[in-house]
Amino acid sequence: MSVDLTVVVPAYNEERRLAPTLAAIRAYLDQGYADGDRTRWELIVVDDGSTDGTLDIAADAEAADPRVRLIHSGRNRGKGHALRLGVLASRGDRVLITDADLATPIEELECLDKALTDGQAAAIGSRAGAGATIEAHQHRLRELLGRTGNFLIRTVAVPGVRDTQCGFKLFDGDRAREAFAASRLRGWGIDVEILQYFRRSGWPVAEVPVRWAHQEGSKVRPFDYVKVLAELTSLKARTVRPKDLLVVALFLAMAVTLYSGRLIAPGSRYLPDSLQDQNQWEWFFAVTADNVRHLHNPLFTHLQNFPDGVNLMANTVMLGLSVPFAPVTWLFGPAVALNAAMTLGLAATGVAWYWLIRKRLVCHRGAAAVGAALAAFAPPMISHAHAHPNFMVLFMIPPIIDRALRLCEGTRVVRDGVVLGLFTTYQIFLGEEPLLLAAVGMLLFAAAYGVVRREVARETFRPLARGLSVAVAVTLPLVAFPLYWQFFGPQSYTSVLHGDNAGNSPLALISFAERSLAGNEETASALSQNPTEQNAFYGWPLAALAFAIVVRLWERAVVKALACTVLAAAFLSLGPKFRIPLTDIVLPGPWAPLAHAPLFESVIESRVAMVCAPALGMLVALALAGLLTSARPMTAARYAGVAAVALALLPIVPAPLKAVERSRPPEFIADGTWRKYVGEGETLVPIPLPDPAGAEALHWQTTAGLGFSLPGGYFNGPWGPDRIGIYGASPRNTSNLLRDVRSSGRAPQITDAWRGAAREDLAYWKAGVLVLAPQPHDAELRETVEGLLDRPGKWVDGVWIWDLHKGS
Repeated sequence: MSVDLTVVVPAYNEERRLAPTLAAIRAYLDQGYADGDRTRWELIVVDDGSTDGTLDIAADAEAADPRVRLIHSGRNRGKGHALRLGVLASRGDRVLITDADLATPIEELECLDKALTDGQAAAIGSRAGAGATIEAHQHRLRELLGRTGNFLIRTVAVPGVRDTQCGFKLFDGDRAREAFAASRLRGWGIDVEILQYFRRSGWPVAEVPVRWAHQEGSKVRPFDYVKVLAELTSLKARTVRPKDLLVVALFLAMAVTLYSGRLIAPGSRYLPDSLQDQNQWEWFFAVTADNVRHLHNPLFTHLQNFPDGVNLMANTVMLGLSVPFAPVTWLFGPAVALNAAMTLGLAATGVAWYWLIRKRLVCHRGAAAVGAALAAFAPPMISHAHAHPNFMVLFMIPPIIDRALRLCEGTRVVRDGVVLGLFTTYQIFLGEEPLLLAAVGMLLFAAAYGVVRREVARETFRPLARGLSVAVAVTLPLVAFPLYWQFFGPQSYTSVLHGDNAGNSPLALISFAERSLAGNEETASALSQNPTEQNAFYGWPLAALAFAIVVRLWERAVVKALACTVLAAAFLSLGPKFRIPLTDIVLPGPWAPLAHAPLFESVIESRVAMVCAPALGMLVALALAGLLTSARPMTAARYAGVAAVALALLPIVPAPLKAVERSRPPEFIADGTWRKYVGEGETLVPIPLPDPAGAEALHWQTTAGLGFSLPGGYFNGPWGPDRIGIYGASPRNTSNLLRDVRSSGRAPQITDAWRGAAREDLAYWKAGVLVLAPQPHDAELRETVEGLLDRPGKWVDGVWIWDLHKGS
């Protein structure tokens, strides 16, 4: 029997409201849908296992009118289950679902019906936006919670729909039955699941403002919005393709393999190529966890560089990572926390690049995975993987790029601008320099693409500029105080000295990194500052492959823009001056105009070449997608193309990072003997003082649970009246003397002037005890300290100590 309209009413324990609701619906439908040659409407009541008189009321209505049908569920299974039963039993050309409280009057059907007549596949009632009327409000707290929940729901699941949960929706009948048949949720999340299905199917949905009035006895509770989010999360998890899970597993396996040398016992293994950075970063995680536990200022500490302290915000402690990992640090220690954060962070970075490349560039999962692997595991990333998590945990950069591209579309500029601002804020607490480099890469790409596609640039300029303004307006209030503290707070500095030229040699761009399969330690060392700063080293095969890809796909605008981005970033990475290989000719470098600009003056220029990694990954993904997605059978030429990609990438496949047995802290530290010698407000002074060349004392400090403070240290801090940034504490006479003895192995003749300077420095440091552990040149260091203090040391638990409470 043909039916124009089906009205579905889910009901659970609605004996007080159901009878008048059914009467109102029937009266309205009788006026607008008078019987003619066919049945014009039907009313389906779905009793969802009610325990009151709801079932009897619905049965009486069914008996009184054959157009009313009752469906009974033996037990309560949720609104989603009830709606699914009702819609699948419907016969109408159009299907209206409405709540049993009729908070939206049935007369509003006319507004929704007009939208379907105008060509929409669904029309959903909305309490948000212009034209909607709220005749009776909920309690303010309840309304606030509802709006917050609805915002989270639409942000996660259906962007652009302002009110997903209003219980008054009209659908095209056939499409509604298809969507509900495919649905899986049983609870309140069914509304969002159905809207997602319509959106994925390309069926237009109109949001129509309606009248709405709060009805007492509503079954919706504020916590139900949390349940909806949980349902949508589980639904999203079920829709993940096995191939995508395989890619995630692949990146995780690659990251675990990379750190396999520290996998079993991170606390007793050390990455020698990290130099002193592993000690530093474990200290960063430890001090952040300690600040969180004791509710101390997370932006400053006196544990290093006593009594001046360390500006943590100016030292890239990655609060966005070290704070969430604080519980891991408490339970397992900073070594485990750092290793887990770097392993998972690197894998997450690969997944994020895979998501972006799949979404924006290619459909082929294999091609996207290879491109993402190059972006996340390129030689410069592996170099920083030794102990620079801020430069290899970059999972926020792809979402930032995607959100910027959404701004160019101009559909939801304000919303996308707000999200971009939040993403940017979080990235600032992960790493500011990587964000700056990412911005440089995006600007290079945008400039090149704008030249190639000028009409696109003109169309996107206004929404992009507006969205970026919104993003800045969101970001600045959130980061204003931390950035003020970083640049103007105690122990802040202006810029960091990196030497006259920290740029790449042109040869570094086509050579191989030490940890690449084709790498050579001697060659890589000659072309880089140290193993943690091998910021290029893509290898000549990849350079040749990229050139071939660009020539082959040159007609595509995105290829031209990516090629320009690679070339410009590589050129900028040469620094303010560079030498032509195999000659003595030195030319001005492209970085010279930026070398003294604010923010850029602290950048190590060679790191700009890291921008090439994702751009090269995208070029490779485009090439592979073209080779693998053709409908024609594979030919010899296409097989040769795939082989060429494999041969170009094979030499830069990373080998696991070298790990060695870590030196144990002396028993004096590990057993807690130090507590007898360090009083309240005093420091433990290692000999020599910790600095960037030797920061093992930071490991002592984390082993001792941060129980004592240290003078000196390994961090970035100010030096001199101009507050120039240097690595380590401002030098003092005694710290310089002890450092020179360690380096030269010669004990100087100690004079009264040296002794006077030592007394002054020890008083400044509030030293409680001096500790000399076994090390190269320890005999000369011991002789020097004995000369400064004019008395011998004492051997205690594996170290020489000088107790300054004994009259010295």
